[in-house]
Amino acid sequence: MSENFKAPNTHGCYSDLETDMERKTVSIVGSGNWGSAIAKILGKNVVERKEKFNPEVKMYMYEEMIDGRKLTEIVNTEHENIKYLPGIKLPENVVAVPDLLEATREADILVFVLPHQYVHKICSTLKNNIKQGTVAVSLIKGFSIHEDGVIIPMSKVIGEDLGIPCAALSGANLATEVAQEQFCESTIGCEDDQMGQLLKELFETPYFRVAVVSDRQTVEACGALKNIVGIGAGIVDGLGFGDNTKAAVIRLGLMEMIKATEMFIPEMKVTTFFESCGIADLVTTCHGGRNRLLGESVIKSDKTIKQLEKELMKGQSFQGPLIAREIYTMLEKKNMTDKFPLFTAIHKICIREMDPKEFISCLRNHPEHL
Repeated sequence: MSENFKAPNTHGCYSDLETDMERKTVSIVGSGNWGSAIAKILGKNVVERKEKFNPEVKMYMYEEMIDGRKLTEIVNTEHENIKYLPGIKLPENVVAVPDLLEATREADILVFVLPHQYVHKICSTLKNNIKQGTVAVSLIKGFSIHEDGVIIPMSKVIGEDLGIPCAALSGANLATEVAQEQFCESTIGCEDDQMGQLLKELFETPYFRVAVVSDRQTVEACGALKNIVGIGAGIVDGLGFGDNTKAAVIRLGLMEMIKATEMFIPEMKVTTFFESCGIADLVTTCHGGRNRLLGESVIKSDKTIKQLEKELMKGQSFQGPLIAREIYTMLEKKNMTDKFPLFTAIHKICIREMDPKEFISCLRNHPEHL
């Protein structure tokens, strides 16, 4: 899938960010675990880099009631997202807003960080309601899939739906560890150097180091596909196998990730897999990510994915099963499921169509061994 997406001219171009010396206003679309962790970074950075950014960051938050109080009220008075990122204080200049248009109306930079299945709906509300010259960056690890089986990265969905340039950020970034200011790295994929450098200034801190590459689509492919492999690592844990077996899942999963990316993006650069968005994120996900936890829980219980989301995620979505289903649907239409036995097995185990005990046989008989 080669889409060679370039920013439309209707809302300006990347270079507008450099030629317009006015300070940029940043808004966040999404306020879950990862969104709140990023809000902590952005809230501090806009104050420290006040020559480039306005000091207030509005964060769109779907309104919920917590013990009789609105979650936005709690965030704005206690400066803590007690439901999705408890124990972490947010900067006081981060303002939770329950109205999407109010949260984004003045934004020059939109930071999208929400489950990928809600992006089209959010963009349909934002369309024609954002400033001219606005740009976006997607922190979403997922795809959109067309009826013909073509997989579309989220930055392209956002960019085309809104008619604006959209970059992507992805990396080995477990939200809680980022919020605790433990050192990590991340990758921004952006074709335009000036926009990429401005985003680097917006996101980078001494503990959150950012590299900028031009291979945006591969950055996103890595971020989405690793969630499938993470479930596989959890399946290994649930079955009681050790680190050697998990290492095999990681290696074989990486092979399928690269092969799938080559199918979707003929111009992909294998070197992008050596950035934080690639192998590093895959390793982190397979040892500490929420999709690893899901894979283990699927083996140890007979509960549905929805039940596990409610129990383990406070209602947030596991992205891995959705992405696994989308990839499987695409592979099935292309009659290529046999070329991706790991992805296929993980999807079928998630939907209870395959005995998890067959998973090791899947590894043993993988085409990479033939």
